[in-house]
Amino acid sequence: MRMDEFDRKIARALAANGRLSAVDVAAEVGLSPSACTRRIQALETAGIVRGYRAILDAAAVGLGIDIFVEITLDRQNDDALRAFEKALARSPNVLSCHLMSGSSDYLIHIVARDLPDFERLHSGVLGHLPGVARIESKFALRTAIDRPLVPIG
Repeated sequence: MRMDEFDRKIARALAANGRLSAVDVAAEVGLSPSACTRRIQALETAGIVRGYRAILDAAAVGLGIDIFVEITLDRQNDDALRAFEKALARSPNVLSCHLMSGSSDYLIHIVARDLPDFERLHSGVLGHLPGVARIESKFALRTAIDRPLVPIG
């Protein structure tokens, strides 16, 4: 789908506030509600708008430590990558996992209640994942920038 300026405005409005109604989005971007609804549906169908969610404050729900973990596997074939990813996906503390280029195979964002909770995750989960050769953990001291929005030109 090729996005025009109205599609970009709609995407920006929804990214900033996914709770906006189609009527509110239409008023914000200067379209009729029916035209705006059709465009929103087209953005969803095309996979440009992948979904809507509430963004929770991890610390407010008792998960006050952000950890970024680099993992290197002992081999990088498709079966090893799939087995690792499938096993890792079972941990609810994992917020994101990225297959990387460079010296580590994966960069994983994890949240934990406190250091003992992370130690439990490290020894009981990460250390038992298939194919893990090396684990390096980095603790976030604070978040300087957190943009949940994709920049839309």
